[in-house]
Amino acid sequence: MTTFMFKHKDLDYTPVSNIFIDKYMPKAEGTYIKVYLLGLRYCIAGELGINSGSISSMLNLSEEEILIAWEYWNKEGIVNITQIDSMGNYSIEFLNLIKLSNKDMSTNNSSITYELEDSSIKDMMHDIEKLLGRPLSSKEMSMYLSWQKDFNYTPEIILLLIQYSISKGKTDYRYIEKIAITWHDAKIRTIDDAQNFIKKHEDKWLNIKKILKYLGVQGNEVMKPQEQILEKWINVYRFPLDIIYKACDICFERINKADFKYIDAILNNWFKANIKTLEDIEKKDTLRSGYKKNNYYNNSRNDSFNNYEQRSYDYDELEKKLLGWDNND
Repeated sequence: MTTFMFKHKDLDYTPVSNIFIDKYMPKAEGTYIKVYLLGLRYCIAGELGINSGSISSMLNLSEEEILIAWEYWNKEGIVNITQIDSMGNYSIEFLNLIKLSNKDMSTNNSSITYELEDSSIKDMMHDIEKLLGRPLSSKEMSMYLSWQKDFNYTPEIILLLIQYSISKGKTDYRYIEKIAITWHDAKIRTIDDAQNFIKKHEDKWLNIKKILKYLGVQGNEVMKPQEQILEKWINVYRFPLDIIYKACDICFERINKADFKYIDAILNNWFKANIKTLEDIEKKDTLRSGYKKNNYYNNSRNDSFNNYEQRSYDYDELEKKLLGWDNND
């Protein structure tokens, strides 16, 4: 069993650096985060150490998973792990994230200064500042430079991406970064790819807004599940707007309100029935009405026959009367 020895500060609470939350936590696995926070809690509380069995019991993790988690944080450079004996025991030191961040920033600034010696990069940064209407921070510059290296984005693609963000009324670098990641995941590599993606995305949202307006729903009131349903109607089922409007009308007629699940059920049935036009819907309704009408008459005849009070006969007595055998004279 492994024991981890902590170099600690004695406090009655566990301060977690915002740098850890902002920079390291989002990309780490949940098990790694739990091990880090529990270790930090014991370190701050003044515990000399805790064995892996106790951590395993508290976090419901195997001892191997715990050791892997510490190795992960060691590689990230926010803890120092040193083996202190041949029994598999370790000393763990939690590093000062503020000092690390300042060091990284200094390194990044030096790197950015070097990169800006390239005239094309310098021009790109200048153009971005003009688009955003403000100077760029070193963090933003570093982000744009990373897109060139990691995503293989040209300055033209980066500028188009920022123009697209601005058209949405968004200039925050976090929003811009999300779009960049979305474009990369969508395998956008050229200006043509980007322009096609924008057109497709804009066309989708234009249709979504039309449907929402028809339903009397505000765009900011739509949650992610509803957005996915709308995308299915448009991109998967490929229904034209008049078909979707018809399903909305039927929903209003039947339950007197807009209900995404009810409309979705109607469109699911139409998709399965290969309905593509309003004429197809009319034909389907005509066939259904004819079936109901015929079924009604058939049921009426059957009911009339079944409801008729049938007479019962004594066939032996009837035969006697016909032959005159009932006359005893």
